Amino acid sequence: MKNYVNRLALIVLFLSACKVSKDIQTPQAQLPEHFRNAAVTSDTSSVADVAWKSFFTDATLQKLIDSAIAKNYDMQIAVKNIEASQLLFKQVKWNYVPVVALNVTGSTSRPSDNSLTGLSLSQYNLGTKHIEDYSANLSLSWEADIWGKIRNQQKSALAAYLQTVEARKAVQTTLVASVSQGYYNLLMLDAQLAIAQKNVLLNDSTLRIIRLQYDAGQVTSLAIEQAQAQQMAAAKLIPAFEQNISIQENALRILTGELPGKIERNSILDQIAIPNNLSAGIPSALVSRRPDVKNYELALIIANANVGINKAAMYPALRITASGGVNSFQASNWFNIPASLFGIVAGSVVQPLVQHKELNTQYRVAQVEREKTIIQFRQSVLNAVGEVSDALVKIEKLKTQQDIAANRVNTLQQANTNANMLFKNGMANYLEVITAQSNILQSELDLVSIKRDELSAVSELYRSLGGGWQ
Repeated sequence: MKNYVNRLALIVLFLSACKVSKDIQTPQAQLPEHFRNAAVTSDTSSVADVAWKSFFTDATLQKLIDSAIAKNYDMQIAVKNIEASQLLFKQVKWNYVPVVALNVTGSTSRPSDNSLTGLSLSQYNLGTKHIEDYSANLSLSWEADIWGKIRNQQKSALAAYLQTVEARKAVQTTLVASVSQGYYNLLMLDAQLAIAQKNVLLNDSTLRIIRLQYDAGQVTSLAIEQAQAQQMAAAKLIPAFEQNISIQENALRILTGELPGKIERNSILDQIAIPNNLSAGIPSALVSRRPDVKNYELALIIANANVGINKAAMYPALRITASGGVNSFQASNWFNIPASLFGIVAGSVVQPLVQHKELNTQYRVAQVEREKTIIQFRQSVLNAVGEVSDALVKIEKLKTQQDIAANRVNTLQQANTNANMLFKNGMANYLEVITAQSNILQSELDLVSIKRDELSAVSELYRSLGGGWQ
């Protein structure tokens, strides 16, 4: 028995030196030295390294993001996925341990008198025509990890677990960006509502003057009708903005895991400052910082492990089995020790033959899947670089648009003031006043919209660089 076990051990040591699969390195993705539209600098720091509470300093916004991270249902599902994957990873560690089972059996059979067993019973004069068998034993089964199948299973399980961790990070980065963008949109709608309300009051003042002029016979009823039409155009915006505010509040509350309702806020859009230093860092840092890119890198580990698992299935499997316990053909002698003791040790080498074509196909498919994963990894890096570049150009060009829009608002405000003064002194007609009021309404609405877009672009830059999960 000892010599038999020693021979099996030597076989295991010899074969375990062979590897049917090799680990592959993470492929190099094509990366530029600098992001497009980013200032060329030696500074490798990035705003994505800043914790979200330091990046978004508005108290109301911080409260909303905190609630979203704690209560959002997508986040809760991501956490549960981590828990499930962690359990599976712990289970795979036990694949090296032999399978042990306790077996307790009892059986009786009545063979035919004309059968070989029946004739044998009659010759031994046992006094019964029944064959009984009672057994209690422990059985052990172990497969040697010669070709690294279990090792690859562990690698795959670990990478799958880490993927769920990266998935949770990805959900959080998206949540942080979505909540901040929704909050900025809400502040924009507040500002637009205030602009519409102010314009209605301005139109009301103009309408009173035109009515006085009409009573004095200086203008016709057409002037009153046009002034009223302009006032109603501004008034129509108020319920539209109020509707959008309620919808945006509901969307934010749902994102934060709360029932739809009002959101208390003390800030206005003009109080939200855009950070001066929006360093994007270097593109190569995206691979380690962005959760979605890291997820594809881990997927490559899983795909490579699957190649090894499928290739190992094509090679001989060395299995060792053993069982031992007590056995008797009479219940009264079942636990008669040592007479009822027995033990069996067996070793086998199993080589698939008929299924070889099927296993080979599965192996080749696994190789193709690995190549697909490499392509997906490179694509994710390319998309990430593109998203950062898009956010950078948005911030740059929206800043220019905001400066132009702000100058336009100042010019039109002055023009509106002059038109009202000239109108009151009879040096301008009502059409000039109405036109000035219409222009300033639209320009002020455009200005706050551009400010919102710029803040949203900053949030998008933070997310696209991989910030938000810290």
